[in-house]
Amino acid sequence: MNNAHRKPLPGTKLDWFDAREAVEALQPGAWATLPYTARVHAENIVRKADPAMRDAYLRQLVERRRDLDFPWFPARVVCHDILGQTALVDLAGLRDAIADKGGDPAQVNPVVPVQLIVDHSLAVECGGFDPDAFAKNRAIEDRRNEDRFHFIDWTKQAFRNVDVIPPGNGIMHQINLEKMSPVIYVQDGVAFPDTCVGTDSHTPHVDALGVIAVGVGGLEAENVMLGRASWMRLPDIVGVELTGKPQPGITATDIVLSLTEFLRKQKVVGAYLEFRGEGAAALTIGDRATISNMAPEYGATAAMFFIDDNTLDYLRLTGRSDEQVALVETYAKAAGLWADDLRTAQYERTLHFDLSSVERTMAGPSNPHARLPVAQLAERGIAGNLEAARAQEAQGLLPDGAVIIAAITSCTNTSNPRNVIAAGLLARNAARLGLQRKPWVKTSLAPGSKAVALYLDEAGLTDDLEQLGFGIVAFACTTCNGMSGALDPKIQQEIIDRDLYATAVLSGNRNFDGRIHPYAKQAFLASPPLVVAYAIAGTIRFDIEKDVLGVVDGREIRLKDLWPTDAEIDAVMKAAVKPEQFRKVYEPMFNVRVEHGGAVSPLYDWRPQSTYIRRPPYWEGALAGERTLRGMRPLAVLGDNITTDHLSPSNAILLDSAAGEYLDKMGLPEEDFNSYATHRGDHLTAQRATFANPKLFNEMVRKDDGSVRQGSLARIEPEGQVTRMWEAIETYMERKQPLIIIAGADYGQGSSRDWAAKGVRLAGVEAIVAEGFERIHRTNLIGMGVLPLEFQPGADRTTLAIDGTETYDVIGERTPRATLTLVIHRRNGERVEVPVTCRLDTAEEVSIYEAGGVLQRFANDFLESSKAA
Repeated sequence: MNNAHRKPLPGTKLDWFDAREAVEALQPGAWATLPYTARVHAENIVRKADPAMRDAYLRQLVERRRDLDFPWFPARVVCHDILGQTALVDLAGLRDAIADKGGDPAQVNPVVPVQLIVDHSLAVECGGFDPDAFAKNRAIEDRRNEDRFHFIDWTKQAFRNVDVIPPGNGIMHQINLEKMSPVIYVQDGVAFPDTCVGTDSHTPHVDALGVIAVGVGGLEAENVMLGRASWMRLPDIVGVELTGKPQPGITATDIVLSLTEFLRKQKVVGAYLEFRGEGAAALTIGDRATISNMAPEYGATAAMFFIDDNTLDYLRLTGRSDEQVALVETYAKAAGLWADDLRTAQYERTLHFDLSSVERTMAGPSNPHARLPVAQLAERGIAGNLEAARAQEAQGLLPDGAVIIAAITSCTNTSNPRNVIAAGLLARNAARLGLQRKPWVKTSLAPGSKAVALYLDEAGLTDDLEQLGFGIVAFACTTCNGMSGALDPKIQQEIIDRDLYATAVLSGNRNFDGRIHPYAKQAFLASPPLVVAYAIAGTIRFDIEKDVLGVVDGREIRLKDLWPTDAEIDAVMKAAVKPEQFRKVYEPMFNVRVEHGGAVSPLYDWRPQSTYIRRPPYWEGALAGERTLRGMRPLAVLGDNITTDHLSPSNAILLDSAAGEYLDKMGLPEEDFNSYATHRGDHLTAQRATFANPKLFNEMVRKDDGSVRQGSLARIEPEGQVTRMWEAIETYMERKQPLIIIAGADYGQGSSRDWAAKGVRLAGVEAIVAEGFERIHRTNLIGMGVLPLEFQPGADRTTLAIDGTETYDVIGERTPRATLTLVIHRRNGERVEVPVTCRLDTAEEVSIYEAGGVLQRFANDFLESSKAA
């Protein structure tokens, strides 16, 4: 730690580092113009960077230079169990590799504190209409995941700096917001801003508190865990001026879905947003968190709000100590991070959004940025033909557009008490009128925090929600992550037999095709009270504002008759949500001591028959060899907006899939196949998920009429044989054939899953050429030693007439953002040379790529340092 600009923090026994003083020494007057993000990074540089380079790094912030790298040292790493476990499997494999080379495996530990929350393992097998749903779902979770949980229990004892929150306690984002983030961190007598990276794209949830927290892939998180800086270039920092105030009856969900559409159109991909203005100042932290959570959906890296009185009120509400609240205020005001101090901040561009313009809104189908005002349901072709749907229902059939899943799911909305209470009040109003959910709707409430259950009980709303089928099924990430569980077999069979257009409505943040449930053809995002309303309606063909939900004593009941007023919601909030509820939940959860080391071996005893946890292969065979970037054949030619769900789905594994066939062969009963996500610690299962999404369109596979066939399909070349994707991968692996993927714009959107990169690397993919990459996925590719290349303007798969029969070479020296040459060898002997941009953006990324990936480089460096010692 440097000592320049270190001084006592007034009113405390702590020290702090005065970044303002350091910046002003370089350029007087510069501090007043710096955005919040730059100020936090300036403090990080002053406190943590190499003293010889400190002023040079600070000058980059002051001069707004984006052509040079600077280091960022996050204070901690937050993980959910899927990517967190996968990262720790990698570290356990790294220990094996170190031991095999004569090194001391016990010395391989996270350097930065790692908080792992087991929250992505539970499937909603029992819906919220079952009074024992929570206990049943937890029991199934424990049974299915015994191998995984055994490994996780080992990690918390075998690795230093790893804390584990066991299953059944909530989700990482909400726990981060309500408890884990101190906003101002204290270490070794020094106060500084809390910062973190998390292995989930929705880690920016806690940006609402003024904490720079960004989502990264598991591989990038491993790099930070092992004590390395996260090297970056100054991002595009965009001001978002919020004006006006929401109309009556408008929820934070309506606001964020409208903002998501607006910000996508404003092209903020990769930017750090700073929300400001009178509209932002009036938003509660719950509302701010709803907005920050959706950062990946509008493409931003971070979605920051400033520290102000609302921040302090929220810290008190969630049970933080008076001393911590006072420290946050004292530090923020001293360090220039208080909202009033940011009025002079200057941005390259500022966007303007009027909160009063927001109307009641959903999003869908298929994309979270596809705003769908409920007033336009009929004209958009969503609502309509309700009479036909009701006629089918009268005959005992599922109606057209049947809502088979209605889920109030965690993270985006359940961290906002206003949204949950609004749903509870709507349920109360419906229940009092005798309205019920339709029997085919699988309903669930899965809060991200146990505190939600306490304040619903306090408000007397639990029974009303249960009466409508929204009993608590879990404190976990469920439906939004594809863990919606099995349908009633009769309902599922009717959907299959009639090829029915069935849908899901959920209060989550993602609704990509095929994600929520294999038999929900499309999904719609909505606020929690709208989710309850759709459970009553039973079909998406329902015009939720206008159509009749029921008739009571001759009176037609519509949504307006059930919707609670803002005053009602605020009154219940004030009376029912209390600091002692959060203390009751979190004090026992975090006051658990774990003895590290000694009791367990530093090397994990891998279970040979496990389909969940297996020693990773990243130091073996082809992965340890040279990547030639020569003679590559296309595994797939893809269009725009390929998501990580296309690359490596997370939902339920079906028997007729490649992964399902493998699990069946391994003796696992079909009912316990679980999800693709839960098997990512076993590469033999997980690699069979590569491109396994049934909604994939691989342009190499076409029908007789020339249109692209849908499905997990590939064409083996040079034979031209069309097969299932996994069979093509197996064939190419046996041939040791290097592969390439050609794609369109925005490649790798969505969840920050490292298996979207690991799967293609294990298949033999050496390079991916796309029109553009999503940030997290690009870094994951580099972390696995896959080269990301970007077409330059004017060239793409269409203009180059790529059909997949070609072979490819990549020529040129790999330096940051260099222009390389993609050589296309056509089947007719023609050779085409195409300039492409090397998307190794920094010297650090070049170093990682050339070593073969994050883990390979660390192993090399560790062994070298051991020899030197």
